[in-house]
Amino acid sequence: MKRVAVLAYGSVAYLLFLGSFLYTVGFIGNFWTPTSLDAAPTVPFGQALLINTLLLGAFALQHSVMARQGFKRWWTRLVPEPAERSTYVLATVLALAAIFAWWQPMGGVVWDVQDPAGRAAIYGLFAFGWALVLASTFLINHFDLFGLRQVWLSFRGRDYTPIGFRTPGPYRHVRHPLYIGWLTVFWAAPTMTAAHLVFALLTTSYILIAIQLEERDLVSAHGTAYATYRRRVPMLIPFLGRKDGRVPVQTPESA
Repeated sequence: MKRVAVLAYGSVAYLLFLGSFLYTVGFIGNFWTPTSLDAAPTVPFGQALLINTLLLGAFALQHSVMARQGFKRWWTRLVPEPAERSTYVLATVLALAAIFAWWQPMGGVVWDVQDPAGRAAIYGLFAFGWALVLASTFLINHFDLFGLRQVWLSFRGRDYTPIGFRTPGPYRHVRHPLYIGWLTVFWAAPTMTAAHLVFALLTTSYILIAIQLEERDLVSAHGTAYATYRRRVPMLIPFLGRKDGRVPVQTPESA
């Protein structure tokens, strides 16, 4: 019964993630969702800036603290280890829901592309960003990343095995194609309002900080393999600072 409960818990967390992912597309792109980044302002600018900064700060704190190995070791004393990742996903969904519910539009227009072809090109870039985000999760291992693999292995009575260090596809050219996708999504806006700019600036700052924390953990987990990879492959901009033209594909076995 415990394994069934863990599987159900992980499945619900994943379904909630899917819903929040779709809502995020509409929220950032101002498509069809009840709330969005760029709706009409309802509170003074300073109050909106404070609320939005706190919301994004809370998301960043949850996302980073719960991803650290020290927190995971402590947390799995309280929750079943197979449910740890699903709990992280669920907490992320709740942090996103707070942003969706309490985000405060701020008015003001930084830029506004009126040319139809220009707007279409920017929306195309926006769509590309989302496609890159989704594709990158599958290249890593989508179901492990969002906790389903862990609860499924537990349900089947099998021990969890880490997926190992791999560099498929775009990971051979940049270390973080997933974050390139997110940055594209955040900045590809035909109409950039003050609220959207604040959102893009703060999330970009968070990503640049999160990369440093994440790579510290990856070096700890994968040792020389990741340290060498980090020296050879640029962080976000392809071919920038590459030390070696050839990057071997790492597999779980070779890593």
